[in-house]
Amino acid sequence: MEHNYRYFKRDISWLSFNYRVLLEAEDTKLPLYERINFVSIFSSNLEEFYKVRVADHKAVATGATREDGETVQSAAILLDEINKEVTWQIRQRIRIYENKIIPALRKHHIIFYQNTEVSAFHRKFITDFFREEIFPFLQPVPIYKDKVVSFLRDNRLYLSVRLFLNDTTEDDPNHVQYFVIKIPYSKVPRFIELPEEKGYHYIMYIEDIIKANLNQIFPGYLLDRAFCIRISRDADILIEDTTNSFDLVEQVKKKIKKRKIGAVCRFVYDSHMPQDFLDFLIEAFHINRDELVPADAHLNLEDLRLLPNPVKNLHKIEKPKPMRLNSLGEKGSVFEYIEKKDLLLHYPYHSFEHFIHFLFEAVHDKNTREIMLTQYRVAENSEVINALIAAAQNGKKVTVFVELKARFDEENNLATAEMMKKAGIKIIYSIPGLKVHAKVALIRRKSADDDHICDFAYISTGNFNEKTAKLYADCGLFTSNHKVTRDLYTLFRTLQGKANPKFTTLLVARFNLIKELNKLIDHEIKLAEKGKGGHIILKMNALQDTTMINRLYEASEKGVKIDLIIRGICCLIPNQPYSRNIRVTRIVDSFLEHARIWYFGNAGNPKVYCGSPDWMKRNLYRRIEAVTPILDPDIKKEMIDMLQIQLKDNQKGCFVDEKLRNCFKPCHNGEKVRAQYTFYDYLKAKNETPL
Repeated sequence: MEHNYRYFKRDISWLSFNYRVLLEAEDTKLPLYERINFVSIFSSNLEEFYKVRVADHKAVATGATREDGETVQSAAILLDEINKEVTWQIRQRIRIYENKIIPALRKHHIIFYQNTEVSAFHRKFITDFFREEIFPFLQPVPIYKDKVVSFLRDNRLYLSVRLFLNDTTEDDPNHVQYFVIKIPYSKVPRFIELPEEKGYHYIMYIEDIIKANLNQIFPGYLLDRAFCIRISRDADILIEDTTNSFDLVEQVKKKIKKRKIGAVCRFVYDSHMPQDFLDFLIEAFHINRDELVPADAHLNLEDLRLLPNPVKNLHKIEKPKPMRLNSLGEKGSVFEYIEKKDLLLHYPYHSFEHFIHFLFEAVHDKNTREIMLTQYRVAENSEVINALIAAAQNGKKVTVFVELKARFDEENNLATAEMMKKAGIKIIYSIPGLKVHAKVALIRRKSADDDHICDFAYISTGNFNEKTAKLYADCGLFTSNHKVTRDLYTLFRTLQGKANPKFTTLLVARFNLIKELNKLIDHEIKLAEKGKGGHIILKMNALQDTTMINRLYEASEKGVKIDLIIRGICCLIPNQPYSRNIRVTRIVDSFLEHARIWYFGNAGNPKVYCGSPDWMKRNLYRRIEAVTPILDPDIKKEMIDMLQIQLKDNQKGCFVDEKLRNCFKPCHNGEKVRAQYTFYDYLKAKNETPL
């Protein structure tokens, strides 16, 4: 069918999200160190973006690889757009950091030296500290053009230095010399606290202390200038498909090691660097000019999360503390509860300890026959893994599907898999051509009267990771509903190679997910055409697949009201003739919004789902994802209430407009709604209300 639909470019949309993260650093209502942390998050996000997304486009632009729908020319155009947008955003970051953050620190009696002359009373300390704590770890390396090229490691901070030989003339080819020094903050902290003076606290970057003492490193030279540089390297590793688990493991081990020496995708430098200095470095390190990203004097600002806070009474944000459910009691059985009623946990508002308790209950329950679980990203020294090992050691059958292709978690997943294997756990590795992104667990047990199987299912939007469960806003459903547990068992059988699965209740990507989503959208369109409303609410991390976006455009044209709560990438363009009934809301606050929840109005009898996939091509067509309907009416109401609270957020919620601008919502009638904190209060009140 002919249409004139348009879409935002995926990576330009993501940059809009990351800029929204940066805007939190400008919010003076937030505690100062919370604002500083958002500068760190913005910088860290951008680093990963270059190492993965930009590296991929660069490979296409140079003809090294191919991507569906992307040509050498289109990749080059996109890279130019990305670099322009990033350059603008970094200027905004410099403005916020230098004009807002640094003065705010000074207001709190914290002087953060920024390439300025230090006060006289600190000079001796800086000299002594350099000589005793820093100098032993420095190793200047000369830089030559057309000779041996020094290797710059990924994500390391270096100081590039230009100096002159005193006993030569400008005509002498050896007159000008260049060196590079790796900043040793694996040995010394990035931020050095200096002695207090008259009630003021002082902090200095380690690289600035090195700059102030370059004469001790290069005696006999005439110092010219020194500037920080860093390189980002391609971190995306291609895992080739194989049905042999041994080959897969060996391949992952080898390719992880190569990640640190990947192709250069970004060269970040101090924008104050003279052009001839920059030109020399470009030639010496074989940098392409389209890889240049100018920044300010201090790079690697993701380290700001480690900035010392010497003012102990400086106000910190009071974030919601994970609560335990009174309905379970202090030592109550999760099994007994969910045999009678479904249970939904909202992280980080609810404690992840309930899930750990669920696993350990299975460990010690004599009726447990088997534990099955998917592993995508788990914490180091994971309590989840410890529980599974305890189960195996206690004679339970344990099967874990380990996704070795989870980017940046390959090494941890491999290590935990080998540890579990030694404990007697059956490990199933990645499926060729697919990633298993579903976050599901199944406990199979005999009933107390031993006459039937009573399975317990857990289906989540987030990983089995107790650390991220304190940072990411997710939800997980416990149920003993036979239709759900039967489908989940079928899914695990499918992961073990059993063919021709049929799912009656769960929506599973690559099987019935797209078909069922189209049915749900079609039904809302029919309702709208009959004048019976038609309403869809989709909460996700990302919306990118143009096929599903087209369905939303079509529904909007037919009169369906559509509310999108999209944290990150959103390729759907609002405020167009074909999207006039669609609003896009983005929320950035204390916790990372990570849940995927879908609402279909169904003429007043809503259908609600939660699960692991975003509406991206990779999730819908190239991964195994699991989505469950919410069947319990009380939980369904709770989910809908949460969505409504998020749509009303006028403190941290903003609309995304047709130009990808983050437009903060007005506060009507003086009612302030900050969704994460409002929803926590909502859950707390429910938890304190007697059943």
